[in-house]
Amino acid sequence: MTWELFLIGVFPYPPSACPVCYLPMEQVLALMPDAPSFSPVLKNLTYIHEENATKTEFGGSEFGGYPSLEQRRESYDVRESMNVHCGFVKGVKPGQGTGFDIDDADLLEMETCQGVVVASAIFGAFDLIRQPKNISEYARKNACFYMFVDEDTEGFLRNSSAVDNDKKSGLWRIVLVRNLPFSDPRRNGKVPKLLLHRLFPNARYSLWIDGKLELVVDPYQILERFLWRKNATFAISRHYRRFDVFVEAEANKAAGKYENASIDFQIDFYKKEGLTPYSAAKLPITSDVPEGCVIIREHVPISNLFTCLWFNEVDRFTSRDQISFSTVRDKIYAKTNWTLNMFLDCERRNFVIQGYHRDVLENRGYPPPLPASVDVVHPPPLIHNLQQKNTSEIAAGSGNTSLSKKLPAKRGRDRKSRRHRKVAAGSRDITPP
Repeated sequence: MTWELFLIGVFPYPPSACPVCYLPMEQVLALMPDAPSFSPVLKNLTYIHEENATKTEFGGSEFGGYPSLEQRRESYDVRESMNVHCGFVKGVKPGQGTGFDIDDADLLEMETCQGVVVASAIFGAFDLIRQPKNISEYARKNACFYMFVDEDTEGFLRNSSAVDNDKKSGLWRIVLVRNLPFSDPRRNGKVPKLLLHRLFPNARYSLWIDGKLELVVDPYQILERFLWRKNATFAISRHYRRFDVFVEAEANKAAGKYENASIDFQIDFYKKEGLTPYSAAKLPITSDVPEGCVIIREHVPISNLFTCLWFNEVDRFTSRDQISFSTVRDKIYAKTNWTLNMFLDCERRNFVIQGYHRDVLENRGYPPPLPASVDVVHPPPLIHNLQQKNTSEIAAGSGNTSLSKKLPAKRGRDRKSRRHRKVAAGSRDITPP
């Protein structure tokens, strides 16, 4: 109920993590699929290589190959065999003379990763490395943990003795990236975020987490919960509040996330292609806006195509990937009926914890600890017809939950709730979904 009340504006702040039912590791390993998942329609995906790409109508980059509008249109016509733009258009192979260049020794090591890769990136020495917690011995031995850094970040890590002689920082293997393809660090971050299947050509699964996040649940348990159990090849959480692209675009403009004219241009382009505001007519799709700081996926042709085309939109238009997400998803769905798992953002908060950026920690000090007990003061019961809210107003889609009960009366400062209980991020679940 707390989550639904937040979504409709009763609570001004997002709730903490909600319970998620993870299986014990022995059950997870027993349920690990033996064969790759089915890829609808698309069976063979290759990537365009072009040493001298020519800029065409608008947008794009040398790294992305400047795909024309006609090439963009063809890339959404999903067929059994396809050859598409997917970054790294120059050079011998991704990371070698392509931009986003990586040392040969690191590339060889990355090619040996054949199972699960957990990846993140820190550019501009903006974040501190956060070590994963609650990782099983099996994952420590079999999963790959890679942290991509630029030269500024690598220098900071060296000076702070955070990296050993084997290029390791705890579980993370640190990979230095040179010749970054974009001047905008936000775009550079989209390369490993969306193109891990190109950097790890032999990996079967990947878990991407933004550099500001700390992983607190075993990656195999996450894969079982959000991919295998749902028979999905791609999973991402919904935005905790917004589920409409038009609303998301306006929020980005209000927050100064990007130049307003560029956002308007992108939205107008999508409107001409048929983009409409989210409505209940899209159900069972519950949101058009992801919280994109975590991506869980299996590297099969159709999910690889999705992230290639998503990257191409980020390369051509603004770097705000939440704006382009639903356009790519819906175009592929129209041709294949391929669907992805969009889970609640409070579930994401269960397995990753957001930290503070390095400048905040160094210049302002660590935040004070929370008091042992905090009084929760509820607002007066002003809303009487919550049951009649449209499903498009409650992104969680929990239309059967009754919200008509009277809210508890305001408590005095000297009274503490006996019933209020926090759910710690990363805690194991109590109730199956």
